[in-house]
Amino acid sequence: MRSRTLVLLVMSSSFFLGWGAHVLAGRRRTPVSVIRLYTGSDGETHAEQITDTRLTSDPARSGLEVSEPIKVTSLQFVRTSPGWVRDWHAGERHQYIITLSGKGEIEVSGGRKIALDPGTVILEEDSTGKGHISRTTGTEDRIALNVQLAPR
Repeated sequence: MRSRTLVLLVMSSSFFLGWGAHVLAGRRRTPVSVIRLYTGSDGETHAEQITDTRLTSDPARSGLEVSEPIKVTSLQFVRTSPGWVRDWHAGERHQYIITLSGKGEIEVSGGRKIALDPGTVILEEDSTGKGHISRTTGTEDRIALNVQLAPR
């Protein structure tokens, strides 16, 4: 029961940190922002920012805005140490990767580097081609939550 509560707490925290939900009336709303990694027709991994603001009010939960449900098959907590590097690799699964603490980066084609700060959400879809490089930067461990998506 305790681990289930922890998972729910972490998932809720990541939602509010990275996905920007509850905002007081009259304040500017933070859009839902996801960085999508995908394989282009050139066989290289590219990244694009997807800003999806299609959150709707849930009248049953006053003040809460929600997206459509996303079917998942599993989730995993991942810890990497400072200086950890995984050289060029394609994504092994269709998943969201949410940085909870620490810092990292993903390098894609052309040397473009994407910072992985707490709250950053990556949608990993580059399952073919050259792939990307993953690194843990900074002086502390990077902890992430990997959420594997159900097959479409």
